[in-house]
Amino acid sequence: MTTLILKIEYDGTNYGGWQIQPNAPSIQEEIEKVLTGLVGSKIGIVGAGRTDAGVHARGQVAHAKLGTKFPVPEKKIPYVLSSKLPDDIRIVDAKIVDYDFHARFDAIAREYSYTITSQNSVFNRLFSTLINYKLDFNKLKKSADIFIGKHDFTTFSKYNPDTKSYICEVKKCQWKEISDGTWKLQIRADRFVYGMVRSVVGAVIDIARGKRTIKEVKYALKDCDRKKVSPLAPANGLVLEKIFYPKKLHIF
Repeated sequence: MTTLILKIEYDGTNYGGWQIQPNAPSIQEEIEKVLTGLVGSKIGIVGAGRTDAGVHARGQVAHAKLGTKFPVPEKKIPYVLSSKLPDDIRIVDAKIVDYDFHARFDAIAREYSYTITSQNSVFNRLFSTLINYKLDFNKLKKSADIFIGKHDFTTFSKYNPDTKSYICEVKKCQWKEISDGTWKLQIRADRFVYGMVRSVVGAVIDIARGKRTIKEVKYALKDCDRKKVSPLAPANGLVLEKIFYPKKLHIF
């Protein structure tokens, strides 16, 4: 059996998230409909990350197991699929491999970004969060260090009955000013739990606003108590940037 691997970007504004759900459109559903129409039988795909409603992706990866030969040449797959998908979903790259590959379980790291801005512009509203209050950017940068390393992120997550462990190893967490009044967080970890990035962003923004101290948030992380979480940052500023795999797999 061969495996189809897709690299996908999408604007999540109009979707209930990556995963198929009964009461809202999803990215997964849209792609599966196109694949099923091309092959003539039901094709299911598995994504590397289950992004929430309103969250975007620049480097989502998904796979599908193929029981028969795919009817489109490998080089043309991105164009053919993208032409049949809504304009806010695009297939960036595609590969067909003859080995067993799992987009989620074979991943060794994931990277997200979160963008905040003080520039109130219609061109910022979908992909960044508007900040209407003063921030101490030295505190913003310093507070990101709290989360680097291996920690139990129970405090900074939403409850998910399917999650067996909330321990994640954060390898990078840093803010950069990308233009005047616009800042981007880059956070990379071996895994993320439900709501983790938005919880982290909410906490560091509270520190930069003077509503919480770095010491207080450090203790909240250690205490594994969701009552000590800050308000979650809005979904629109969050982007799944990249999925990392072992080099030997040669995935994108």
